[in-house]
Amino acid sequence: MHPNLHLFIALIWVTSEILLSRLLRSSQSDKTRADKQSLRIIWITIMIALPLAHLLSRQLNWPISTSTVLPNVGLGLIVAGMLFRFTAIYTLGRYFTVDVAIRTDHKIVKAGVYRYLRHPSYLGMLISFFGNALAFNNWIVVLIGFLPVLGAVLYRMKIEEELLVSNFGQAYIDYRKRTWRLIPFIY
Repeated sequence: MHPNLHLFIALIWVTSEILLSRLLRSSQSDKTRADKQSLRIIWITIMIALPLAHLLSRQLNWPISTSTVLPNVGLGLIVAGMLFRFTAIYTLGRYFTVDVAIRTDHKIVKAGVYRYLRHPSYLGMLISFFGNALAFNNWIVVLIGFLPVLGAVLYRMKIEEELLVSNFGQAYIDYRKRTWRLIPFIY
């Protein structure tokens, strides 16, 4: 692995998420806010899981593969996941918030990646976290640095979909029938 490149990519990744969290929150004027602490749960999970996984990966050598290519693939996935996430956020435009909320004039976005996926920004985030585990080439980072984040994101998606159904009713139910939740052709 290229530790300096990994550190550089990780700093960009974390900085971008902090900026999103600071700049794209819902406001008091938004129609409905129903985050149910899911943003806090995701951040707490990340802040505990990643450092712990990285620390344990130095102590426990449980390689995923003997290939020297895998860490580079992981770095590429971190970047690809970030780009995919930013594309999804850009497509949602002003409807994107880091906390679960419905804007006053909110509409169901069905353009771009939202034509196929209901939660592409979460998919991008999860691709980055999985790429991070591959970059370390250690099962402990998958178990402690990826799976807890996956669980927190799945909880978040449940909350978000409940809000969207309660706000848009049949229109969102019909949209759900035509799209994949997270992974095309699988889930």
